[in-house]
Amino acid sequence: MEELVVIKVGGNIIDNEEALKSFLTSFSAINKHKILIHGGGKIATEISKGLGIEAQMVDGRRITDAETLKIVTMVYGGLINKNIVASLQSKKCNAIGLTGADGGVVLANKRPIKNGIDYGFVGDIKEVKSSVLTTLINAGFTPIIAPLSVDENGSLLNTNADTMASEIACAMSKQYKVSLVYCFELQGVLRDFEDKNSVINEINPDTYSQLKGEGIISKGMIPKLDNAFDAINKGVNAVVIAHADNLLAIINEQKKLGTVLKK
Repeated sequence: MEELVVIKVGGNIIDNEEALKSFLTSFSAINKHKILIHGGGKIATEISKGLGIEAQMVDGRRITDAETLKIVTMVYGGLINKNIVASLQSKKCNAIGLTGADGGVVLANKRPIKNGIDYGFVGDIKEVKSSVLTTLINAGFTPIIAPLSVDENGSLLNTNADTMASEIACAMSKQYKVSLVYCFELQGVLRDFEDKNSVINEINPDTYSQLKGEGIISKGMIPKLDNAFDAINKGVNAVVIAHADNLLAIINEQKKLGTVLKK
């Protein structure tokens, strides 16, 4: 089975020009089949604010009304995606930018109203067409995917990038030996948020429950880890959460860095 690395980049890496440039240099140097999923929420929030539209969040998730959908489509599918693709092309990485609508690669259902919360145009993923991504990879392309999905009526939907990375990794694990790497601006999952070196090197389902119970893992890290464990349970070989600067060292297995999730 050939190896495939599915990488999600987000956090403060996307909106920091130097950090993103450094990350993309590392990404382009990975000598394996690879897919990149990116976020971009901070840039979307800034542009929304500039247009007089305040971002609405519930438990770290964006409420996406009709106007916000226009903004995230422009920012995720246009501005961020195409800048990443252009940068990778300059580094001799044959990148191709996609949303979930392209080739119908990520199909979703509009999220139903839950507990009185209407998330608006937000997609819960129903299917990933792995054959489309495999065709592109076999043709020598590296897919760069923005966190937008599409429903059966042709409506674009804002979709959580961590979830998208997890679902794509799961779908691709039927054809490849898949590793999933979440890259952001911290060294890994931290035991103490004030101590940036307090990385928890390994988490399994039992320790995860314990860390949540103690409040050490909370807020936005919970959906990230839920997605990661879901991926492991569905056939993904390994999941690592780590600093974007350490990407190449992790991929090349030079060092044990970040937080590794295990069954």
